Amino acid sequence: MDLELRHLKIVRAVAESGSVTKAATRLGLAQPSLTAQLKRIERTLGGPLFERDRNGARPTPLGEMVLSRARVLLPAVRELQEDAVRFANKSEDIPGYRIGATHGPILGGLVERLTTAHPATPVTTRTSWSAQELTSLVSSGRLDFALVGTCGDSPPPQAEAMSWSTVAADPVFVLLPEDHPLAEEKELELSRLAGESWAVAPGDGCFADCFAGACARAGFVPLSIYETDVATCLHLVGVGKAVALCQATFQLTAGLVMMPLVGTPLRWRHLLGWHDDSIAARVSSSVVHHARAAHADTVRRSHRYADWLVAHPQFRAIP
Repeated sequence: MDLELRHLKIVRAVAESGSVTKAATRLGLAQPSLTAQLKRIERTLGGPLFERDRNGARPTPLGEMVLSRARVLLPAVRELQEDAVRFANKSEDIPGYRIGATHGPILGGLVERLTTAHPATPVTTRTSWSAQELTSLVSSGRLDFALVGTCGDSPPPQAEAMSWSTVAADPVFVLLPEDHPLAEEKELELSRLAGESWAVAPGDGCFADCFAGACARAGFVPLSIYETDVATCLHLVGVGKAVALCQATFQLTAGLVMMPLVGTPLRWRHLLGWHDDSIAARVSSSVVHHARAAHADTVRRSHRYADWLVAHPQFRAIP
């Protein structure tokens, strides 16, 4: 096996995280997969790179040597990518829209609007649960825009020379099965769900901490949390094994009820980001406009949310 930059990134992540398990979470990989990759890297480099025990992972002398080289090579390669992208973008028209997004309601409408407004300009997309990964791809020039979300007023992922614009903000509602005892209510106090299990989609922001804080203020700790993909979350809710948090623009499927929470204890903010020195910066205001229009379309399709906004005029969905 030839050594690649991604292998050095794995070694660096394990060293910085202090354990293989934490590094796997950071990289969005399963722990057994990362362990297997690390073993192949160690075979390629001639020996163990880490001493691993119940307390974590610590670099061996060989690991320290590899890390010292990786800490020089990785930033240099990233700088080369960024400089090349900036050089290429100085005089060219935008060749296409490369958009990365976390799971949310806006991407489909944004693609629809961009392809309608610019039929000769290709649009490509990439989806990830990791806002930090998408931000890194924009920063390195591999994407033009990142469409991500943050909890409440939390800041976007940190990256040098990135600009962010707020597309919209939505309250967080809860999904219940239609035969749930509380499904006929108009709004729910979060405390009334204290006895429920919860299904949540993964993410690398602070939403899990915000949710835990909201539950603590409501006087309870969630019984159990199933972190899984969106389809599995919906299945668990539909069969009555969990309830789930959702953005208010969620398009309901059969058998589910979307319920507002009293006092809006949780809020989700949609952000669009781009690199300041990229060609995408030239068209950012237009893309923000299309993204806001796409969000407005999702609000109109969600009668429950649209009615809620009328009853709560103090809430501003669009900045």
